[in-house]
Amino acid sequence: MAIEQFKATAHLKQGTQVKVSSRGFELTLDEPVAEGGTDLGMNPVEALLGALGACQAIVARVYAKRFKVQLDDFWVELEGDLDSDGYMDKADVRCGYSAIRYTYHIKSPSAQADIDAFVAFIGGKCPVGDSLAQGVDLQLVGVVQE
Repeated sequence: MAIEQFKATAHLKQGTQVKVSSRGFELTLDEPVAEGGTDLGMNPVEALLGALGACQAIVARVYAKRFKVQLDDFWVELEGDLDSDGYMDKADVRCGYSAIRYTYHIKSPSAQADIDAFVAFIGGKCPVGDSLAQGVDLQLVGVVQE
């Protein structure tokens, strides 16, 4: 299959509120009030954790049958370590996550060996996880001043 391109637009609105759209869908990202926002949505780093968990959950749903795993329920808890002094330019530290941890919750009557093989597979097939773990080439391709 050929390489697919995915597109999204992030449009800054009032304060720190950002409307993100893709394929006719829209979501609002914002910062908490304590960070100068209006708290109308998750902030971008929370959304990144959510995107990772959602991707892993989708992979679980798509591949469960291949591993003979019956999913009665599946969810992912995620947490990440981020030193805000990097983002706030208060210290010479990384401004992004230094670590992300996650826990799968699986409700299933399937055999433990099947679940173990399934769990080992999920992380390697998640495009969001792969992008985070392997890094990605970020390029500013232009600036349009209107």
